[in-house]
Amino acid sequence: MERTGSIAASAGLIGVLLGLVCSCPSGCRRQEEPATRQVVVYTALDRSFSEPILAKFERRTGIKPRVVYDTESTKTVGLVNRIRAERKRPRCDVFWNNEILNTLLLSKEGLLRPARPPNASGYPKRFKSADGMWHGFAARARVLIVNTDRVKEDETPRSMYDLLRPEWKGEIGIAKPVAGTTASHVACLFQALGEEKAREYLSGLKANGVHIESGNKSCAVKVANGTLAFAWTDTDDAIIEVEAGRPVRIVYPDTEADGVGVLFIPNTLAAIRNSPNPREADLLIDYLLSPEVEAMLARGPSAQIPLNSANTVAPRVKGPQDVPSMTVDFQKAADQWRSAQGFITKEFLR
Repeated sequence: MERTGSIAASAGLIGVLLGLVCSCPSGCRRQEEPATRQVVVYTALDRSFSEPILAKFERRTGIKPRVVYDTESTKTVGLVNRIRAERKRPRCDVFWNNEILNTLLLSKEGLLRPARPPNASGYPKRFKSADGMWHGFAARARVLIVNTDRVKEDETPRSMYDLLRPEWKGEIGIAKPVAGTTASHVACLFQALGEEKAREYLSGLKANGVHIESGNKSCAVKVANGTLAFAWTDTDDAIIEVEAGRPVRIVYPDTEADGVGVLFIPNTLAAIRNSPNPREADLLIDYLLSPEVEAMLARGPSAQIPLNSANTVAPRVKGPQDVPSMTVDFQKAADQWRSAQGFITKEFLR
């Protein structure tokens, strides 16, 4: 009887212990383990450029970036539409855009929240919003890439209006003007020139047989191989062809006294409203705005242009301190995008 009672007591004790273990929602051992901090990033910057930077952030902070990249076919627009689709239940914490127009459109739609990162203090006012909704860094310039085998030095275009000369009919390229930096460029032309003059210029390009390419890289490559005489592109795509020894030169257009200046388009960072990891988002944005990150992007293949006043790296392409830049109000440019988009779609994509 005593042995039977002892066995029964032991069984009861084991049952109590098992009950305590089972009552832990995810196991008591797991509850003691710290949860992995994370931040969800949607980025339009090429993975080869952004991934090493995000990996360094993780090593430094222990915060795991969960990254969604864009695709070549949809570019920035795909990520922007994803943020819009998730507005009732946001999944993205930080939107790292490689241009500015679509970031401003998200702000107008109320999908962003203010962020006040300490490193933002080192940037010029024109490359950040006063309300903290977006922060610009690591810019690219909109330039002309010219094939030096096909275009003599004294024939080289110096202004965007030189592309309208009849002798260059059918020899000019531009990326599809409804996405990426080309869309930002169009919106800025509408703001800087006025709608009427911008329409006249773009209609002139069409009349002169401009080729619509899939992207800025395609424009640069086709000029480098001689298919086109010259094209609009970005400095990151142009410098690759220059440093590869192709027969090309970069022209920073409209820098004369009567010119509109060179358009510099920054990468932009924005925090998504009601995102799941706001603290981690703020830490990431501050890190990406550091001089260290701009130096990494400047030294890398894309040769992006540092904007932080604390930067000490000499860029491989010209920046706002080297050439006259276009005077443009980015917010007003975004306000004019709907009108510009309608015109572009009608003129170039139908």
